[in-house]
Amino acid sequence: MTQPTCVHAAASTFRRAATVLTVLGLAMIPWLVFLHAELPATAVASHWSLAWTGLDGFEALGLLSTGLLLRRDDRRACLTAAATSALLLVDAWFDTMTAAPGPDCRLAVLMAAFAELPLAVACAVLATRTVARR
Repeated sequence: MTQPTCVHAAASTFRRAATVLTVLGLAMIPWLVFLHAELPATAVASHWSLAWTGLDGFEALGLLSTGLLLRRDDRRACLTAAATSALLLVDAWFDTMTAAPGPDCRLAVLMAAFAELPLAVACAVLATRTVARR
């Protein structure tokens, strides 16, 4: 028995998307080398506080929406949990990489180790378990 046309078309689309994404990921490697070699060691950001407030705001929105979706047993909670996990990982990375030496750096490492990274792992586990039960 042959597969319906729509199933075959979807599989073909996913294979093409997989190929395009793989090629794009590989194409970024030279770009990463260039950035590492050419970017200045320091930079001044005009909207520093707004950038950090925005990132933390998106994390709060992700946590809130994931919690509310879970309460409603909505399967989209796996999506918000995955996105929130990624945001928390980005926050931990940039907190630790941009912190000034000394107390700021120690605080960033402590926040990453005891708040952001454990919460990111919890959200990732929640995302995989939520999608698996559907």
